[in-house]
Amino acid sequence: MIVVTGGAGFIGSNLLKKLNESGREDLIVVDDLTDGRKITNIADCTIADYLDKDEWRALIGSDRAVGRSVDCVYHLGACSDTAQWNGRTMMDTNFACSRATFDFCTRNGISLVYASSAAVYGNGKHFEEAPRCECPLNVYGYSKLAFDQYVRRRLGDIDSLVAGLRYFNVYGPREQHKGRMASVAWHLNDQMRSHSALRLFQGSHGFADGEQRRDFVYVDDVVDVTLWFGKQGPDKSGIYNCGTGRAETFNAVANAVIDWHGRGATEYREFPPELVASYQPFTQADLSRLRAAGYEGNFRSVADGVREYLNWLNS
Repeated sequence: MIVVTGGAGFIGSNLLKKLNESGREDLIVVDDLTDGRKITNIADCTIADYLDKDEWRALIGSDRAVGRSVDCVYHLGACSDTAQWNGRTMMDTNFACSRATFDFCTRNGISLVYASSAAVYGNGKHFEEAPRCECPLNVYGYSKLAFDQYVRRRLGDIDSLVAGLRYFNVYGPREQHKGRMASVAWHLNDQMRSHSALRLFQGSHGFADGEQRRDFVYVDDVVDVTLWFGKQGPDKSGIYNCGTGRAETFNAVANAVIDWHGRGATEYREFPPELVASYQPFTQADLSRLRAAGYEGNFRSVADGVREYLNWLNS
Protein backbone atom coordinates (compact mmCIF):
# COMPACT_ATOMS: atom_id res chain seq x y z
CA MET A 1 0.00 0.00 0.00
CA ILE A 2 1.23 3.51 -0.86
CA VAL A 3 0.00 6.72 0.78
CA VAL A 4 0.14 10.03 -1.10
CA THR A 5 -0.66 13.06 1.01
CA GLY A 6 -1.67 16.04 -1.08
CA GLY A 7 -2.69 13.44 -3.65
CA ALA A 8 -5.29 15.70 -5.26
CA GLY A 9 -2.80 18.53 -5.56
CA PHE A 10 -0.39 19.42 -8.33
CA ILE A 11 2.61 17.15 -7.85
CA GLY A 12 0.61 14.53 -5.93
CA SER A 13 -1.91 13.94 -8.70
CA ASN A 14 0.84 13.60 -11.31
CA LEU A 15 2.54 11.09 -9.05
CA LEU A 16 -0.71 9.12 -8.68
CA LYS A 17 -1.10 9.01 -12.46
CA LYS A 18 2.45 7.72 -12.92
CA LEU A 19 1.91 5.07 -10.24
CA ASN A 20 -1.27 3.93 -12.02
CA GLU A 21 0.65 3.71 -15.29
CA SER A 22 3.20 1.45 -13.57
CA GLY A 23 0.40 -0.87 -12.43
CA ARG A 24 -0.10 0.38 -8.87
CA GLU A 25 -3.69 0.92 -7.73
CA ASP A 26 -3.25 0.18 -4.01
CA LEU A 27 -3.09 3.91 -3.31
CA ILE A 28 -4.46 5.88 -0.38
CA VAL A 29 -4.99 9.56 -1.13
CA VAL A 30 -4.90 12.07 1.71
CA ASP A 31 -6.03 15.62 1.01
CA ASP A 32 -8.36 18.47 1.91
CA LEU A 33 -11.10 18.75 -0.70
CA THR A 34 -12.72 21.86 0.71
CA ASP A 35 -11.90 23.20 -2.74
CA GLY A 36 -13.72 20.51 -4.68
CA ARG A 37 -12.28 21.72 -7.98
CA LYS A 38 -9.20 19.64 -7.21
CA ILE A 39 -11.10 16.44 -7.98
CA THR A 40 -10.46 17.08 -11.67
CA ASN A 41 -6.81 16.25 -10.93
CA ILE A 42 -7.60 12.69 -9.82
CA ALA A 43 -10.77 11.90 -11.76
CA ASP A 44 -8.71 9.83 -14.22
CA CYS A 45 -6.74 8.03 -11.48
CA THR A 46 -7.59 4.77 -9.70
CA ILE A 47 -7.19 4.75 -5.93
CA ALA A 48 -7.99 2.29 -3.14
CA ASP A 49 -9.07 4.78 -0.47
CA TYR A 50 -9.36 8.47 0.40
CA LEU A 51 -8.78 10.13 3.77
CA ASP A 52 -9.34 13.74 4.74
CA LYS A 53 -6.17 15.30 6.13
CA ASP A 54 -7.68 15.55 9.61
CA GLU A 55 -8.66 11.89 9.46
CA TRP A 56 -5.08 11.05 8.47
CA ARG A 57 -3.64 12.95 11.42
CA ALA A 58 -6.00 11.19 13.82
CA LEU A 59 -5.16 7.81 12.28
CA ILE A 60 -1.39 8.15 12.50
CA GLY A 61 -1.72 9.57 15.98
CA SER A 62 -3.58 6.47 17.14
CA ASP A 63 -1.09 4.20 15.32
CA ARG A 64 -3.77 1.73 14.32
CA ALA A 65 -3.17 -1.25 12.01
CA VAL A 66 -2.70 0.90 8.88
CA GLY A 67 1.04 1.10 9.63
CA ARG A 68 1.52 -2.60 8.99
CA SER A 69 0.12 -2.42 5.46
CA VAL A 70 1.90 0.71 4.17
CA ASP A 71 5.17 0.40 2.26
CA CYS A 72 5.83 4.06 1.46
CA VAL A 73 4.40 7.50 2.22
CA TYR A 74 4.88 10.30 -0.30
CA HIS A 75 4.16 13.32 1.88
CA LEU A 76 3.37 16.11 -0.58
CA GLY A 77 0.49 17.76 1.27
CA ALA A 78 1.23 21.34 2.36
CA CYS A 79 0.11 24.93 2.30
CA SER A 80 2.15 26.17 -0.66
CA ASP A 81 0.93 29.79 -0.71
CA THR A 82 4.14 31.79 -0.43
CA ALA A 83 2.07 34.95 0.20
CA GLN A 84 0.41 33.43 3.28
CA TRP A 85 1.67 35.16 6.44
CA ASN A 86 -0.48 33.34 8.99
CA GLY A 87 2.38 31.60 10.73
CA ARG A 88 0.16 29.54 13.01
CA THR A 89 -1.69 27.99 10.08
CA MET A 90 1.47 27.49 8.06
CA MET A 91 3.40 25.82 10.87
CA ASP A 92 0.49 23.55 11.76
CA THR A 93 0.05 22.37 8.18
CA ASN A 94 3.65 22.26 6.99
CA PHE A 95 5.53 21.48 10.19
CA ALA A 96 3.28 19.80 12.77
CA CYS A 97 1.54 17.51 10.28
CA SER A 98 4.88 16.64 8.66
CA ARG A 99 6.38 15.87 12.08
CA ALA A 100 3.46 13.55 12.90
CA THR A 101 3.86 11.80 9.55
CA PHE A 102 7.61 11.41 10.09
CA ASP A 103 7.08 9.93 13.56
CA PHE A 104 4.46 7.51 12.24
CA CYS A 105 6.68 6.34 9.39
CA THR A 106 9.84 5.94 11.44
CA ARG A 107 8.01 4.03 14.21
CA ASN A 108 6.70 1.57 11.65
CA GLY A 109 9.72 1.28 9.37
CA ILE A 110 7.87 2.91 6.46
CA SER A 111 9.79 4.73 3.72
CA LEU A 112 9.03 8.47 3.69
CA VAL A 113 9.66 10.82 0.78
CA TYR A 114 8.50 14.36 1.53
CA ALA A 115 8.28 17.72 -0.19
CA SER A 116 10.64 20.41 0.99
CA SER A 117 11.18 23.57 -1.06
CA ALA A 118 13.80 25.79 -2.65
CA ALA A 119 12.13 28.60 -0.69
CA VAL A 120 14.45 27.67 2.20
CA TYR A 121 17.31 29.36 0.32
CA GLY A 122 15.75 32.83 0.19
CA ASN A 123 17.63 35.26 -2.03
CA GLY A 124 21.00 33.59 -1.58
CA LYS A 125 23.37 32.90 -4.43
CA HIS A 126 24.31 29.35 -3.45
CA PHE A 127 21.81 26.48 -3.44
CA GLU A 128 23.55 23.67 -1.66
CA GLU A 129 21.73 21.55 0.94
CA ALA A 130 23.65 23.10 3.81
CA PRO A 131 22.65 25.40 6.71
CA ARG A 132 25.00 28.15 5.56
CA CYS A 133 22.91 28.53 2.39
CA GLU A 134 19.51 28.59 4.10
CA CYS A 135 17.76 31.89 4.88
CA PRO A 136 14.03 31.84 3.98
CA LEU A 137 12.27 35.10 3.19
CA ASN A 138 8.72 34.12 4.18
CA VAL A 139 6.88 31.93 6.64
CA TYR A 140 6.28 29.28 3.97
CA GLY A 141 10.01 28.88 3.45
CA TYR A 142 10.61 28.84 7.19
CA SER A 143 7.98 26.12 7.75
CA LYS A 144 9.80 23.92 5.25
CA LEU A 145 13.19 24.67 6.76
CA ALA A 146 11.95 23.94 10.28
CA PHE A 147 10.88 20.46 9.24
CA ASP A 148 14.15 19.86 7.37
CA GLN A 149 15.97 20.75 10.58
CA TYR A 150 13.78 18.35 12.56
CA VAL A 151 14.63 15.57 10.08
CA ARG A 152 18.34 16.34 10.22
CA ARG A 153 18.36 15.98 14.00
CA ARG A 154 16.64 12.60 13.79
CA LEU A 155 18.40 10.94 10.84
CA GLY A 156 21.02 9.26 13.00
CA ASP A 157 18.33 7.55 15.08
CA ILE A 158 16.25 5.88 12.36
CA ASP A 159 16.69 2.82 10.18
CA SER A 160 14.13 3.50 7.43
CA LEU A 161 14.34 5.78 4.40
CA VAL A 162 13.52 9.46 4.95
CA ALA A 163 14.24 11.66 1.91
CA GLY A 164 13.34 15.34 1.67
CA LEU A 165 13.21 16.86 -1.82
CA ARG A 166 13.66 20.58 -2.23
CA TYR A 167 11.47 21.24 -5.24
CA PHE A 168 12.41 24.30 -7.27
CA ASN A 169 9.93 26.07 -9.62
CA VAL A 170 7.71 23.21 -10.73
CA TYR A 171 5.31 23.63 -13.67
CA GLY A 172 3.15 21.32 -15.74
CA PRO A 173 -0.23 19.56 -15.98
CA ARG A 174 -2.78 19.50 -13.14
CA GLU A 175 -1.91 22.83 -11.53
CA GLN A 176 -4.94 24.83 -12.68
CA HIS A 177 -6.57 24.75 -9.23
CA LYS A 178 -3.70 26.77 -7.75
CA GLY A 179 -4.98 30.08 -9.15
CA ARG A 180 -2.50 32.90 -8.55
CA MET A 181 0.03 30.35 -7.21
CA ALA A 182 0.08 28.44 -10.51
CA SER A 183 3.30 28.57 -12.53
CA VAL A 184 4.32 31.44 -14.76
CA ALA A 185 3.89 29.13 -17.77
CA TRP A 186 0.23 28.55 -16.85
CA HIS A 187 -0.43 32.28 -16.38
CA LEU A 188 1.32 33.29 -19.60
CA ASN A 189 -0.63 30.73 -21.60
CA ASP A 190 -3.86 32.00 -20.03
CA GLN A 191 -2.91 35.57 -20.91
CA MET A 192 -2.14 34.55 -24.46
CA ARG A 193 -5.56 32.95 -24.86
CA SER A 194 -7.37 36.03 -23.55
CA HIS A 195 -5.21 39.05 -24.43
CA SER A 196 -2.33 38.01 -26.71
CA ALA A 197 0.02 40.11 -24.53
CA LEU A 198 2.23 38.40 -21.98
CA ARG A 199 2.94 40.34 -18.80
CA LEU A 200 6.18 39.98 -16.86
CA PHE A 201 7.83 42.08 -14.18
CA GLN A 202 10.18 44.88 -15.06
CA GLY A 203 13.76 44.58 -13.91
CA SER A 204 14.55 44.13 -10.22
CA HIS A 205 17.33 43.00 -7.90
CA GLY A 206 19.92 43.91 -10.51
CA PHE A 207 18.22 42.02 -13.35
CA ALA A 208 16.85 43.61 -16.55
CA ASP A 209 13.18 43.36 -17.56
CA GLY A 210 12.06 39.73 -17.44
CA GLU A 211 15.63 38.55 -16.87
CA GLN A 212 15.11 37.34 -13.30
CA ARG A 213 16.13 33.68 -13.36
CA ARG A 214 14.63 30.58 -11.81
CA ASP A 215 15.27 26.86 -11.96
CA PHE A 216 12.05 25.89 -13.77
CA VAL A 217 11.52 22.13 -13.55
CA TYR A 218 8.85 20.12 -15.37
CA VAL A 219 6.52 18.15 -13.12
CA ASP A 220 7.14 14.80 -14.85
CA ASP A 221 10.84 15.13 -14.05
CA VAL A 222 10.00 15.94 -10.42
CA VAL A 223 7.75 12.88 -10.21
CA ASP A 224 10.51 10.67 -11.62
CA VAL A 225 12.92 11.83 -8.91
CA THR A 226 10.28 11.40 -6.20
CA LEU A 227 9.38 7.86 -7.26
CA TRP A 228 13.05 6.91 -7.59
CA PHE A 229 13.66 7.81 -3.97
CA GLY A 230 10.64 5.77 -2.91
CA LYS A 231 12.45 2.67 -4.20
CA GLN A 232 15.69 3.34 -2.34
CA GLY A 233 16.96 2.06 0.99
CA PRO A 234 17.83 3.88 4.22
CA ASP A 235 21.34 4.64 2.96
CA LYS A 236 19.81 7.28 0.66
CA SER A 237 18.17 9.16 3.54
CA GLY A 238 18.81 12.90 3.54
CA ILE A 239 17.77 16.17 1.95
CA TYR A 240 18.22 16.71 -1.77
CA ASN A 241 17.63 19.46 -4.32
CA CYS A 242 15.15 18.65 -7.07
CA GLY A 243 15.57 21.00 -10.01
CA THR A 244 17.25 21.04 -13.39
CA GLY A 245 20.51 22.61 -12.24
CA ARG A 246 19.96 25.33 -14.87
CA ALA A 247 18.60 28.82 -14.18
CA GLU A 248 16.53 30.18 -17.08
CA THR A 249 14.84 33.56 -17.46
CA PHE A 250 11.18 34.46 -17.28
CA ASN A 251 11.69 35.81 -20.81
CA ALA A 252 12.64 32.29 -21.88
CA VAL A 253 9.32 30.99 -20.55
CA ALA A 254 7.44 33.78 -22.36
CA ASN A 255 9.31 33.08 -25.60
CA ALA A 256 8.42 29.38 -25.35
CA VAL A 257 4.74 30.30 -24.97
CA ILE A 258 4.95 32.71 -27.93
CA ASP A 259 6.68 30.07 -30.05
CA TRP A 260 3.96 27.52 -29.30
CA HIS A 261 1.11 29.90 -30.19
CA GLY A 262 2.98 31.41 -33.12
CA ARG A 263 2.10 34.95 -32.07
CA GLY A 264 2.21 37.41 -29.19
CA ALA A 265 4.54 39.86 -27.48
CA THR A 266 5.80 40.54 -23.98
CA GLU A 267 4.95 43.60 -21.90
CA TYR A 268 6.62 44.53 -18.61
CA ARG A 269 4.82 45.92 -15.58
CA GLU A 270 6.23 47.62 -12.53
CA PHE A 271 7.75 45.28 -9.97
CA PRO A 272 5.50 45.40 -6.88
CA PRO A 273 7.38 47.22 -4.09
CA GLU A 274 5.77 44.99 -1.45
CA LEU A 275 7.43 41.91 -2.99
CA VAL A 276 11.00 43.23 -3.03
CA ALA A 277 11.97 41.86 0.39
CA SER A 278 10.41 38.41 -0.08
CA TYR A 279 11.16 37.69 -3.76
CA GLN A 280 13.70 35.19 -5.08
CA PRO A 281 15.20 36.76 -8.23
CA PHE A 282 17.53 33.82 -8.88
CA THR A 283 17.45 30.09 -8.10
CA GLN A 284 19.55 27.25 -9.47
CA ALA A 285 19.65 23.82 -7.88
CA ASP A 286 23.01 22.36 -6.99
CA LEU A 287 22.51 18.72 -8.02
CA SER A 288 25.77 17.38 -6.62
CA ARG A 289 24.13 15.43 -3.77
CA LEU A 290 21.35 14.10 -6.02
CA ARG A 291 23.84 12.80 -8.57
CA ALA A 292 26.10 11.38 -5.84
CA ALA A 293 23.08 9.46 -4.52
CA GLY A 294 22.86 7.72 -7.89
CA TYR A 295 20.03 9.53 -9.69
CA GLU A 296 20.90 9.68 -13.39
CA GLY A 297 17.68 11.01 -14.95
CA ASN A 298 17.64 13.99 -17.30
CA PHE A 299 15.64 17.20 -16.89
CA ARG A 300 13.77 19.04 -19.63
CA SER A 301 14.79 22.53 -20.66
CA VAL A 302 12.23 25.34 -20.46
CA ALA A 303 11.75 25.23 -24.24
CA ASP A 304 11.03 21.49 -24.23
CA GLY A 305 9.00 21.44 -21.02
CA VAL A 306 6.79 24.39 -21.88
CA ARG A 307 6.10 22.96 -25.34
CA GLU A 308 5.05 19.63 -23.82
CA TYR A 309 2.95 21.38 -21.19
CA LEU A 310 1.13 23.58 -23.71
CA ASN A 311 0.42 20.54 -25.89
CA TRP A 312 -1.40 19.09 -22.88
CA LEU A 313 -2.92 22.34 -21.61
CA ASN A 314 -4.40 23.42 -24.94
CA SER A 315 -5.60 20.01 -26.09
